[in-house]
Amino acid sequence: MNFQDKVNFIWSIAELLRGDYKQSEYGKIILPLTVIRRLDSVLTSTKQAVLEKLPLITSQNKAPIINKITGQTFHNISKFDFGKLTDDANNISTNLIDYINGFSANAKEIIDYFSFQEQITRLDNANLLYLVVGKFSEIDLHPDTVSNMEMGYVFEELIRRFSEQSNETAGEHFTPREVIKLMVNVLFIEDSDILTKEGIVKTLYDPACGTGGMMSVAQEYLKELNISSDLQVFGQELNPESYAICKSDMMLKGCSPQNIKFGNSFTQDGLTEEKFDYMLSNPPFGVDWKKVEKEIKDEAEKLGYAGRFGAGLPSVSDGSMLFLQHMISKMKERDGSRIGIVFNGSPLFTGDAGSGVSEIRKWIIENDWLEGIIALPNQLFYNTGIATYIWIVSNRKSAKRKGKVQLVNVVDFFVKMRKSLGNKRNEISKQQIDEIVKIYGDFKDGEYCKIFDNEDFGYNKIVVERPLRLNFKVDEDRIKELYNQTAFKHLASSKKKGQAGIDEIEDGKKIQREIINVLKSMDSEVLYKNRDTFTKELKKIFKNSSADLNANVLKILISALSEKDENADICVDSKGNPESDSDLRDTESIPLKEDIYEYFEREVKPHVSDAWIDESKTKIGYEVPFTRHFYKYQPLRSSEVILEEIKELEQSILEKLKNVID
Repeated sequence: MNFQDKVNFIWSIAELLRGDYKQSEYGKIILPLTVIRRLDSVLTSTKQAVLEKLPLITSQNKAPIINKITGQTFHNISKFDFGKLTDDANNISTNLIDYINGFSANAKEIIDYFSFQEQITRLDNANLLYLVVGKFSEIDLHPDTVSNMEMGYVFEELIRRFSEQSNETAGEHFTPREVIKLMVNVLFIEDSDILTKEGIVKTLYDPACGTGGMMSVAQEYLKELNISSDLQVFGQELNPESYAICKSDMMLKGCSPQNIKFGNSFTQDGLTEEKFDYMLSNPPFGVDWKKVEKEIKDEAEKLGYAGRFGAGLPSVSDGSMLFLQHMISKMKERDGSRIGIVFNGSPLFTGDAGSGVSEIRKWIIENDWLEGIIALPNQLFYNTGIATYIWIVSNRKSAKRKGKVQLVNVVDFFVKMRKSLGNKRNEISKQQIDEIVKIYGDFKDGEYCKIFDNEDFGYNKIVVERPLRLNFKVDEDRIKELYNQTAFKHLASSKKKGQAGIDEIEDGKKIQREIINVLKSMDSEVLYKNRDTFTKELKKIFKNSSADLNANVLKILISALSEKDENADICVDSKGNPESDSDLRDTESIPLKEDIYEYFEREVKPHVSDAWIDESKTKIGYEVPFTRHFYKYQPLRSSEVILEEIKELEQSILEKLKNVID
């Protein structure tokens, strides 16, 4: 029975639930029973020995003795197993609970995360429990029959199907194995000499570990390099079912299940003080972090760079860059670390200079941590067909990579699958993985690889200002404009404090009328081209009237009686500096390697001679325009070719119409 056959068999058990359970609930039954059956299969060969030895053990701490018999880090002391459970149909519910409670504490804790016992009574009442348990007893899930790698595929394919049934995001749970293999190969590429040493011990961490696929592949790869090596894996997972599957897998492989933590990596970091040699992750794409927004913002504000999120915060709608910052905080300072993380295209370029995402990119690149980015083929992942990228981040770059960033474009390196899985229609073959790893390792400019300086991705965003030029006129149209001014309307409800300290309400309408009367006394034909001249004229006219021209009223009049005029004099402030016209404001992005002022004189001044740079607003931004660097020009088809295609289409349409008429 191959991998797909096993999945189909287990899925057929799920179909037994139809009618009594919603399809979105299938996973609550099938996933925990699959884990329990896996544990049961491992313990089958030593079951009788455990039951015979149990009455003879007098020690209060029996676990180590029993584990020695099982040869595992866990055990079960119930008299039942999946075979015996089906011998007593009338007591299946009671016996199954007894069996589950017979597991050692470390295994029982894993099962408890499924909240499966809540489902046992419901299954029994629906007369399904005996049938379902009986079906599971027919499949052998022992590691000798189903390897850890295969078991990972089984779990992840089941999760994918259950996620589709409940309209959830399957991508939150797992990553295609060939993508993980590629990431692991690239992650270890600089360390082949170190990793072949006798008895080498390294650590690897995944803050969104799902069912543990990345950690498992990394362990297997390191064993291939060096049989005496020990890669100790650590992870954290928010989804309880995925966490339980991952932890059970670690336990079965003899790893330390206590290294796998449950909870949100951002707010419940279970490995706060730990640092790691390697880190791998495929965080969820486009998932918001609104639920933990307060905690993350508090940490960023209170701890700054002493915390994890001091560089900046991405949009609340996509928290993927938070995972990378979290991982960077766990890099070893002395020995260094290497990180591989899967992103969609958004972290490459979203966010303007000064925004949270741009500041994160700036922080990473200016610290010389971004080693390389690999553009993957589309339709590799089960839940999405969008473009994806592997980022390699390291604080121990080799000498040739220092100050450099490598971009590798392998979007065409794939083979079509015979049968698609969800959105996954493509996969990367072993030969293609080897070729991609070679391209990355060779570190040479070529068709698929470009090498850049860190500064190539940075730019100065300057604000280009142009002077404010206004003319002024006191005619009927502009006086009418006064009534559209909110501040002028508020004059009608203005208040004035009397000598006794009591609010005395003035006649606001009277104030407005006095102002209008003064304005109407001015020459309506005169067009003022200078604001200072017009202001002096206003003050002179109002001085000889009963109306009060205070600073507020003057501001209202200047706004209502003015119009933009490119031929008018420049408006200046009290220090004689030109004021800017916000409507004419523009920005320019200038590469870091280019002098701002040379660029400004060459590209801006010839077109707008009165412009200047507001240096107080200049910001440095970073983006990685990946597609632009690998763009290949495709010449347009000739008009003759297009015309010929049109003729062929016309002929085809005429023939079809003729068939319809006939």
